[in-house]
Order: sequence, then structure tokens, then C-alpha cells
Amino acid sequence: MCMRRCLVGLTFCTCYLAFYLTNKYVLSVLKFTYPTLFQGWQTLIGGLLLHVSWKLGWAEINSSLRSDVLTWLPASVLFVGIIYAGSRALSRLAIPVFLTLHNVAEVIICGHQKCFRKEKTSPAKTCSAFFLLAAAGCLPFNDSQFDPDGYFWALIHLSCVGAYRILQKSQKSNALSDIDQQYLNYIFSVVFLTFASHPTVWLWRTLLHWPMLVSSLHSSQVISSASWTFRSCISTDSMAAAVPGFFLMFSTVKLKGLMAPGQCAAWIFFAKVITAGLSILLFDMILTSATVGWQCHWPPYVGPEPGMPASQASA
Repeated sequence: MCMRRCLVGLTFCTCYLAFYLTNKYVLSVLKFTYPTLFQGWQTLIGGLLLHVSWKLGWAEINSSLRSDVLTWLPASVLFVGIIYAGSRALSRLAIPVFLTLHNVAEVIICGHQKCFRKEKTSPAKTCSAFFLLAAAGCLPFNDSQFDPDGYFWALIHLSCVGAYRILQKSQKSNALSDIDQQYLNYIFSVVFLTFASHPTVWLWRTLLHWPMLVSSLHSSQVISSASWTFRSCISTDSMAAAVPGFFLMFSTVKLKGLMAPGQCAAWIFFAKVITAGLSILLFDMILTSATVGWQCHWPPYVGPEPGMPASQASA
């Protein structure tokens, strides 16, 4: 049993590392500048892989989900906010900075439990939340590569993560498992991001104004523009980035199912440290001693995260 837990933990760390490094490479190095399209492909492929896993018997999905769709709809909306804002933030921020800000979602959850649900929190958890908030609050003032837009999207991302976790815990019905919730998230995200993505808007406008375009533009220009849009849609880089996200989601569910919350939190913390450390070696970034100091203030307690496509939940 111990060997199985270690294997699941190491698998989770590997998927976590692959998820963030792949997404950072596509968003920052390859400069894929359409987050709706990028996340649309990720959620579509993740949903297809989860559906195939269900049909093959590798995952259990409740087939009578229709009655719970409306109940889970607000969480799915927050899920879209998580992955969209996370992509925008990750494309502009270094991975260690992004993860430090991402951790502040735990402060939102802790504050909600203490102030609204009147739950007792241990002194260790309170100190943990305080250090997380202090590290994230001081980080912008010591970041030599400070990007206002990146921090703005990171703020939206962590707010959505915190709200998602709170809503997830407040659901009275236990009919939806983690896999069921993620399946609904995938379906809603694909539908929403399909209509929000740039190529869909471009194609819709083209259909509406096709006679005018034909009369005013040379046919080769129209074909060239359509070809560019199609290549963006089927970008292998954006599609390949979806695979680590799916396995990260799957390994997260297995991790939470096999281990106690404390052990699960320890593995997540270890995965974040490994990911942040290796990203420094693989990507160009400037880290001052003060920045590294505040990023090292990650406490040993970091609660389990929602199922990421990636994410992060990463992504």
C-alpha cells in the first residue's frame, strides 16, 4: 500500500511538472496569443479523453448528470475563469511567481471558513495563511520583471480558484464525484470557449459579410487568412499541452482518493517546489535574492487543489 501511494504521488508530481512546463513553453516561448482557443482545445481534448476513459471502464461517471447540471453550473463558470485567467497570467509571469500568487487561494478559503462558516482553524493553518499572504503581497515590490497585466490576471485566477473551492465544499449534494464535476466542467468550457474563441468569431463575421469580402478582397487574401485561422485552430502545440492537463486531473483524483489531506498537501507542495526549481533552469527569468526569499516562504501546508485541466489548475 505504501509503495502504491508513493507511485501515485510520483506520478502526480511528474504530471504537475509536465503540465506547467508544457503550458509555459506554448504560452511564453511559442507565444500562442489566443487563450480562449488554447483552453478550448485543452478542454475539448481533456473531455474526449475522459469520455473514452469512461467508455473503457477506466473512470466512473454518473450517467444521470442532467439533474445536477444546473446546480453545478456556477462552479463551471468559475472553472472557465480559472483556466482563462491562469493562461493569461502564466504567459506573462515566471512559474515560481505564478505559483506563489496561486497559493493565496488558500487564504481566501481559510478566511471564508473562519469568518462566514465559523469553523475553528488551527494556529498552524492560520500562520500558514499569513505567510502565504505576506509572500504574495511583497512579491510585486521585489519582482524585477514586474508585469501589471500578469499580476492582474493572477489576481482574477486565484479569486476564481478560491471561489471554486468554496462552492465545491458548500455543495450539499454528494451525487457528483470529482470526475463527474470535471466532466461537466469540460463540457461547459468547450461550449463557452468555442463561441468566445477568435476563429469562431472570424468565421461568423466572414459568413455574414462574405459577398462584401469577395468584392473587396482578392481571393488569395481571403484564402490566406482562412488558412492562417485553420492552422491556429489545429496547432499541435496547443493540442499537445492538453494531454498533461488530463493526466494531472486524473492523478489528482487518485491522489485525493488514496491519501489523507495532510499527505496529499505534502505531495502538492513537493510538486510545486520541483516545478518552480526546474522552471528556473529551463526558462529565462531574473530572480533577485529578495524575490527568491519571498518565494521560499511557502508553508508546508497547502490544501488540495481543484481538478485542473490545466492550470492549473494548471495550468
